[in-house]
Amino acid sequence: MSNSEQRLRSVLSTLEQCRTILAEGGNRETAQLVSVAVLGLRMKLNGIADSELKALCDAMFREQDASRENSQDPRSPQGPRRGPMLKLVK
Repeated sequence: MSNSEQRLRSVLSTLEQCRTILAEGGNRETAQLVSVAVLGLRMKLNGIADSELKALCDAMFREQDASRENSQDPRSPQGPRRGPMLKLVK
């Protein structure tokens, strides 16, 4: 493991600790922003391209839409149909 990768893993650990503290302190929106930074760093460390993440998100949304089409009832356990909370745009 290179020195650069070790430093990035250390930063990742610190960010994850910060996210936990923020979430426990009721700072949900800030914790979510830190989660995005954690995701970006994990992708870099694991060699995952933006296009691969986008393909995964698209597949998950298609699957979710298909299951929602089967249960459009707003009183169903899934509730009324909503759009994605976070969409990857590059």
